[in-house]
Amino acid sequence: MSVTITSVMASIVCVAALRWAWGLLNWVWFRPKRVERCLRQQGFAGKPYRVLVGDWKESSDMLQEARTKPIGLSDAILPRVMPFLHQLVKDYGKNSFMWIGPKPRVNIMNPDQIRDIFMKINEYQKPTHPQLKPLACGLASHEGEKWAKHRKIINPAFHQEKLKVITISIHVIQLP
Repeated sequence: MSVTITSVMASIVCVAALRWAWGLLNWVWFRPKRVERCLRQQGFAGKPYRVLVGDWKESSDMLQEARTKPIGLSDAILPRVMPFLHQLVKDYGKNSFMWIGPKPRVNIMNPDQIRDIFMKINEYQKPTHPQLKPLACGLASHEGEKWAKHRKIINPAFHQEKLKVITISIHVIQLP
């Protein structure tokens, strides 16, 4: 039995196609289901993963519906601006997750847990997008020690007393 170049090439193409298909299946199904299982084990709740779209469709439908309704001055703003997040927190609690495509977005609304995340700057990394790096600059785009240094610099501007003064001056300016 002789091995021809065409049979070798066909084998290589077949292996490459199978590897590509496995990578796609892993990206679309296996990895999101594994992450979902880990999030549930850690105490997070949320809707089950749906292939590729996640919660995008439902989120956009709820946002569209919320924008069609008029809003009063005394109404809560969150159901209008972020109806899906509002419904998610109402249904699943303050520690929940939602799906944006095949990636989960974790919502943590407990102040103690948020403080822990901000204090452990090297353990919790922000996702990086190389295309957006030149466009975004400042505290939101910094990582690690650089982020901690800039946060210490701007932190005094957000003390409660300074914010009260700013709020009072805004109200005085807006009065006729």
